[in-house]
Amino acid sequence: MDLTDITTVKRVLARHGFTFSKSLGQNFITDPTVCPRMADLCGVSADAGVIEIGPGCGVLTVELAKRAAGVVAIELDARLLPVLAETLDGCRNVEVVNADVLKTDLRALIEEHFGGRPVYVCANLPYYITSPVIMYLLQSRLPVENITVMVQKEAAERLCAKVGERESGAVTVAVNYYAKAEELFSVGRESFTPAPKVDSKVIRLTPLKEPPVDIADEKRFFAVVRAAFSQRRKTAVNGLSSGLSLPKEQVTAALAAIGLPANVRAETLTMEQLSALTDALYNV
Repeated sequence: MDLTDITTVKRVLARHGFTFSKSLGQNFITDPTVCPRMADLCGVSADAGVIEIGPGCGVLTVELAKRAAGVVAIELDARLLPVLAETLDGCRNVEVVNADVLKTDLRALIEEHFGGRPVYVCANLPYYITSPVIMYLLQSRLPVENITVMVQKEAAERLCAKVGERESGAVTVAVNYYAKAEELFSVGRESFTPAPKVDSKVIRLTPLKEPPVDIADEKRFFAVVRAAFSQRRKTAVNGLSSGLSLPKEQVTAALAAIGLPANVRAETLTMEQLSALTDALYNV
């Protein structure tokens, strides 16, 4: 079954009474070159396992199943289960799990299905949950080789930006703290049905063995990061003061203590400066 042929896909979906859900960000890939390329670039091998999030009609799942020892596809929409049962009928090494990935114990899932095998994550993520899913995967510190995902172009550029660049945001800092991020290739909106309003990019996140900076209190550090970037058009002082409920004088003094001016903006701060600023704010 050619799952990149829109006529075939529509016929399968119609058989099961399936209609696309805008709220779930459902856009199925119909460009035949995209999924094989994603599966190759994620690096999965014949002895490895793969976790896929949001398999849709199974077009990427099939490519992963050709390359991996086993695939666990986590699908939130129960309406897609009979569709996947048909489209993945020939894939004996695939298991579809009807669950919300953000409520799934992925460490336990890995142990149950892939104990002892190298594990990869590869997915075409719905745009509306891109950042929550990526942060959940990274913060869980899962034993995975890498995370290869397709996301909205703008999100990809922010996720893969360097900390201290104009495009950087709070999520940039978080991603760079946990992983090495790189853009792999672009995917035009015409590659999907229904076509989204924006283009996409495939990125790869490779977890770091150690964070790039030594943080005494991660929870406090990320609270400072979120506050600093909370008002992007204003200075870091305004965001930090408002977000952390601290007097502006205290924030200004902390910036001065690490050699930064009061009018500095969050997107210009490096990881090391954000770490030092956290310590200065709380006199660690």
